[in-house]
Amino acid sequence: MDIRQIKKEFPIFEHHPDLVYLDNASTTQKPRSVIEAERFFYENQNANVHRGIYGLAAAATQAYEKTREKVRSFINAKTAKEIIFTSGTTAAVNLVAQCYALERVGEDDNIIISAMEHHSNLIPWQQVCLKRGATLRVIPFDTEGVLDMHFLKEKLDKNTRLVAVTHISNTLGTINPIEEIIALAHKKGVPVFIDAAQSITTQMIDVQALDADFLAFSGHKLFGPTGVSVLYGKEALLNSMTPYQYGGEMIRDVTFEKTTFAGLPQKFEAGTPNIAGVIALTAAIDFVESVGRHNIAHHVTQLMQEATEQLLGINGLEIIGTAKAKTGIISFILRGVHPHDVATILAENDIAIRAGHHCTQPIMDFYDIPGTVRASFSVYNTAEDIEKLVAGLLSVKRFF
Repeated sequence: MDIRQIKKEFPIFEHHPDLVYLDNASTTQKPRSVIEAERFFYENQNANVHRGIYGLAAAATQAYEKTREKVRSFINAKTAKEIIFTSGTTAAVNLVAQCYALERVGEDDNIIISAMEHHSNLIPWQQVCLKRGATLRVIPFDTEGVLDMHFLKEKLDKNTRLVAVTHISNTLGTINPIEEIIALAHKKGVPVFIDAAQSITTQMIDVQALDADFLAFSGHKLFGPTGVSVLYGKEALLNSMTPYQYGGEMIRDVTFEKTTFAGLPQKFEAGTPNIAGVIALTAAIDFVESVGRHNIAHHVTQLMQEATEQLLGINGLEIIGTAKAKTGIISFILRGVHPHDVATILAENDIAIRAGHHCTQPIMDFYDIPGTVRASFSVYNTAEDIEKLVAGLLSVKRFF
C-alpha cells in the first residue's frame, strides 16, 4: 500500500498537516468519498425514506436500501432483513438488551460478559440482571489481557440466557477467540452477542461462518459518519423480539385499540433515521474494500509492533495489555506521570492520543491504576507518527 497516497484521501490532514492522529479506537478520520457522499445526498436527494413516491423520495430510499445490501454483503449476512440501522453500537447493545434479554431473563438466570468490556457492553446487561434479579457472570482475564476460557466453560449452564463479549478490547487491544466462545455457548444452546466496534475495519467478519447470533459495529470507526451503526441479528431471533421504540415507519397498521408492527428490518427503525449517514456508509465500506481489510490489518499490526518495541525502550513506561493475539491498540503508563498530563503535553505538539479509563473502569481497577495513555493506529498512520510519539513522550519525561 502507498500510505502517503491513502493519507491524501483524508482532508483533515490537509487542514492539519502537523497532526499525528493516534485516537483511532475512539473514531477514525473520514475519506473525501464519505464526506462527498453526505454532501451529495443533501444537495441532490434530500427526502425522507420509505414514505414518498415522488422522485427525490424514491432516490433517497433506493440509496438507503443500497447501503443495507452493502452491509449485508460486507459481513455476509443471509438476508438484508437481518441488518438494522441504529445510532451507534451503544444503541445496538441496548436494543438487544431491552428487546431480547429483558423479556427472557428471570431470577434464576444469568448473563455472561467479560471483564474487559466497554461500558456500553457492560451496563445494559448489568441493568437487565438488576431488574430481573438475575446474575451477571464476568469472565476474568490475566495480567497479559487474555480471557480465562476455563471460567467460561465452567459458568455456562442451563440458566445462561446470553453471552456478550467484545471481539477486540478497546483498551488492551486483545483479539478474543470469538469463534471458540460462540461454539462453547451454542453447545449449551446459548446465543452470543459480539461487539465488533474495534474489529470491523481489520478483521474479516463473516457472521454466517461465525454463526453469530447478534453482532454490532459503528460506522464512525469504519471511516464512516457518526450517528450510524449496524446491528446484525439472525432473522428468527429478530422476528421473536418486540420493539421498544415506537412511532412512524415501524408500523403496519394502527388503531386506537391496537398496533401491528412492520416486519424486519423496519420494526426496529422507528422515526426518521440518519439517512445521509447511512448512505455515506456505503462509501466508507467501498473505501475499506478498495484498500483491503487484510492490508489494513497487516499495516496496523506492523505499526503496533514497531511502536511496542520503541515504547519499551523508554525508561519507566509500562504497556498494559500484552496478549499475543493483539492488534492496533497500545495502552501504557509512564510511572510518576498522570495519563492526563501526558496527553496534555503531547497535544501541545499536535499528537492526538487518548488518556483515561477509556470507558473500561473495571480494567483500570484490575491493574490498580487511574487510567492509561492509549495510542491506536489506522491505515493513514506512518512510522513517522511513531517517531513523533516517542519523541513527545521523551519530552514529557524531561518535563517531569
